[in-house]
Amino acid sequence: MPVIEVHKLVKRFGLKTILKGMDFSAEAGEFVGLLGPNGAGKTTFLRILASLSRPSMGLVRVAGYQLPQQAAGVRANLGVLSHQPLLYGDLTGEENLQFYGKMYNVPDLEARILEVLDLVNLSNRRRDMVRTYSRGMAQRLAIARAVIHDPTILLLDEPYTGLDQDASSMLDSVLKQIASQGRTVVMTSHDLARTADLCTRFDVLSRGRIIASASSAEIPQDGLLAFYRQAIQMPARDEKKEAANG
Repeated sequence: MPVIEVHKLVKRFGLKTILKGMDFSAEAGEFVGLLGPNGAGKTTFLRILASLSRPSMGLVRVAGYQLPQQAAGVRANLGVLSHQPLLYGDLTGEENLQFYGKMYNVPDLEARILEVLDLVNLSNRRRDMVRTYSRGMAQRLAIARAVIHDPTILLLDEPYTGLDQDASSMLDSVLKQIASQGRTVVMTSHDLARTADLCTRFDVLSRGRIIASASSAEIPQDGLLAFYRQAIQMPARDEKKEAANG
């Protein structure tokens, strides 16, 4: 049984329909890259999976729980990283993790905090105020926050936003470690090069539906951009312009 099941999902905001009968599924251990142009509905979809937004119509089941009826069960199995790190700047990194760990009733919390700080390479900054962290450090701590309760599913919405090259490379290492632990990951990103290196499957969301899907084995090396362009019928253009447009 898939860990995430979505059938005929519809999401409307007033008279505007964002998701138009969308189908999606993810198996245990898959790392799915959710691609698509701005406004395609990627963030809306992740918010529905995270129980932060209610579907207008359709079936949504996450970790065996149906949304929105069983949202509490979903949240216990879910880690979420959105555009905002959701950290308290006037608390230390360690104190932030204590706060979130207590919310989830994490057993042996102090040991778990040390474990996730080591995972994101922040052990030496754990007693520093988060407001002194760089953007990349805050993003890594946000991942520690998202996995503090050892969720089976991780939702990442544009995790590389605002990161420089060094911070992005370090985040690559963290995400690869997390993926190696067998979690199911769904990540939205405009950075196709990084997505190609991390994901085991790529789905293209456009016009309110998944319009193309392929495993990493089905796409030739350096072929993700061509797959994406073909899926959304994007005219070929200079790759530098493509990168500049995100």
